[in-house]
Amino acid sequence: MQSWLRRKPIDQLTEHEEGRRLIPSLSWPHLVALGIGAIVGTGIYTLIGVGADKAGPAVLLSFIIAGVICACAALAYAELSTMMPAAGSAYTYSYSALGETIAWVVGWSLILEYSLVVSTVAVGWSGYFVGFLEWLHTSFGWNVVLPQALAAGPHVEGGFLNVPAIVITFVVAGMLMLGTRESATVNAILVVFKLIALAVFVAVALPAFNAENLQPFMPYGFPKSISADGVERGVMAAAAIIFFAFYGFDAISTAAEETKNPKRDLSIGIIGSMIGCTIIYLLVALAAVGAMSYTVFGKSAEPLALIMRELGHGTAALVIGIVAIIALPTVLLAFFYGQSRIFFVMSRDGLLPRGLSKVNQRTGTPVVITLFTAVLVAALAGVARLDEIAALANAGTLAAFTAVGLCLLVLRKREPGRARTFRTPLAWVVAPVAILGCIYLFVSLPSRTQLWFLAWNLLGLVVYALYSRRNAVLGRGK
Repeated sequence: MQSWLRRKPIDQLTEHEEGRRLIPSLSWPHLVALGIGAIVGTGIYTLIGVGADKAGPAVLLSFIIAGVICACAALAYAELSTMMPAAGSAYTYSYSALGETIAWVVGWSLILEYSLVVSTVAVGWSGYFVGFLEWLHTSFGWNVVLPQALAAGPHVEGGFLNVPAIVITFVVAGMLMLGTRESATVNAILVVFKLIALAVFVAVALPAFNAENLQPFMPYGFPKSISADGVERGVMAAAAIIFFAFYGFDAISTAAEETKNPKRDLSIGIIGSMIGCTIIYLLVALAAVGAMSYTVFGKSAEPLALIMRELGHGTAALVIGIVAIIALPTVLLAFFYGQSRIFFVMSRDGLLPRGLSKVNQRTGTPVVITLFTAVLVAALAGVARLDEIAALANAGTLAAFTAVGLCLLVLRKREPGRARTFRTPLAWVVAPVAILGCIYLFVSLPSRTQLWFLAWNLLGLVVYALYSRRNAVLGRGK
């Protein structure tokens, strides 16, 4: 039993053999942009409608609840990442604090989270891109429309393969393989465009604010419940889905090994991006529900653009759509980056095949694992029906955030004297809020999502028992 709970000493986390070390090249502006690039994406562009449909104007409370829980988790991440400046995020922290089996479950859950997020965003980007090509065709007569067979997966009538989703996945992978710093710089530039688009929305929608649109404020109540039409609604049901729009700062912690000054820059990147995005989200949500009744945009796949059109600002709606095409790849890049680093560290630890964790000496990037990740994600994005299983990404993240909160408390007890550049304030309040909040959000997820998540982790435990446990580097004493 002891071998199932073996822990990796914190002092060994930064000791790696030649050819399996990542090169530090990032500073705090890169990290803040990476976090904002991950957080501000399809979530705020689309989930404001989904959340409003589930909670009505009280979606504002849903945003606040999800934001508070994520903020508590972010504070825990900030302390652990600066204390353990190694790649791997929650997986690495769990390996040192909770043991190998728990670390495997967390890593396996993160693989689920990142794979689904990247694939979902790739398919979402494909939808915007195909729509943009159709607009070029109808507006200018350009013959650039893709046939349906190449614009959607087989789950759509007439669809066969989602080529744009596959192409954008490999484009982002190519950027990451060229160099971490170079791709982070491009990401920072694109993030600026994305923030400008949201600023345009707030500037146009906020002056149209009408307090009557906030009544009734909480039409479906606070806890998750089944409404008359059979849909799960309520403030917490909306918060459990809106949670998707907040996470992404955890991708910053996967960059610890590639940060020049991790003891300072990681806490700035994690907390800075979280605070900035929370303010942005509340402004956008307030502008949306105040400018128009939630019943108008609650069912829309593009609620922000719909509100702009309904307010008579078609140009602003077009700008938001175009910026989505340009800037959504920042979400892909951030989560793709995190996915490849989780794979990389688990491979370096022997829990996945060790051959995947080779680092290219010229670029300093794990080219093999990045290409492997691209093939996996592209295959999923090209053919899978993701709309029914995207909530699984939330379940994986909630598991990771819960583990991080536990790690914070365990290490405060086990290693109280270890140097902490950043100390989480009120840790014995913040960590329990993160843990219990994540558990409550998990319970508020659709029942089918919970069952799929448990099935995924049962499969993971089988893989661990048959392969990973016996091949772990720590178990071989190396």
